Amino acid sequence: MSRSAKSIFVFGMYLVGMGLGLIAMPNLVLGTLGFPNATEVWVRVVGVLALVLAVYYIQAARADLRLFFRWTVLTRMMVFLFFAGFALTGLVSPMLILLGAVDLAASLWTAWALRLESAESETAVPSVAVGKH
Repeated sequence: MSRSAKSIFVFGMYLVGMGLGLIAMPNLVLGTLGFPNATEVWVRVVGVLALVLAVYYIQAARADLRLFFRWTVLTRMMVFLFFAGFALTGLVSPMLILLGAVDLAASLWTAWALRLESAESETAVPSVAVGKH
């Protein structure tokens, strides 16, 4: 598995954990993040959405879909910016910034890995197949 695929796979596993937590123990997750308990189903719906995203991330990592990896760098940075904006305007607990920081850190990891892989492929010596002319 490439470096970038590994970063995507790890983030996918994080999403599995978050999704299962929000589905099975939503108030434990919310309480840990400093949010009030919720009785509405929306928290579990968000958990299902996290699991769906997790499947995309894990399968993309397994297939080494680097175009997908590049797309996620920007979108995960956007998650951080929106979460920080929500917190800074007083709409939610500042703890949401911490949750967004996970997305930001994972995004930077993927960007770094993609950059390294690109540099390595540019300096790699092409192999010549023996007997193929």
